[in-house]
Amino acid sequence: LKEENAILRSKINKLQILSETQADKMRKLEKKLEENKIKEEKEAQDLEAMVQHVEQNLQLMTKRAAKAENSAAKLRQENAQLQAELRSSRLEKEELRAGQAGLAAARQNAEVALQHLLQVTANSRASIRQLLSGAESLQLVADLLKSIDRISEVSEDG
Repeated sequence: LKEENAILRSKINKLQILSETQADKMRKLEKKLEENKIKEEKEAQDLEAMVQHVEQNLQLMTKRAAKAENSAAKLRQENAQLQAELRSSRLEKEELRAGQAGLAAARQNAEVALQHLLQVTANSRASIRQLLSGAESLQLVADLLKSIDRISEVSEDG
């Protein structure tokens, strides 16, 4: 009976040691789980902040693109007006040449109109380049948003 008692005490000690070991493992796993939860929450907050930043940039770029489109439309209209003025000036120049009266004034008017036309043409080209740059930026942002969606899907599945 003493021998059996000693065996049982030995088993009880082993089971207590095993229980303490398992309790330690459980505490470590719970701590790790909590750390992972905190890490995931921070990553989610960071991702949300990045999405908001991207959305703000997208709105800003959309406004810039709209402004550039409006500017380009105005410049095209001004360009058309100046081209009409240039044609008118050229006709006037030809009439003055034929009549030999006021030739210097017509040349000056034609030169001014030509300078305006060249300036508007240069401005139009710059605005169109700016508009294209804005469109490329918008495409980049759209691609970034698609990537973020894929990352979110992988995180949820993971």
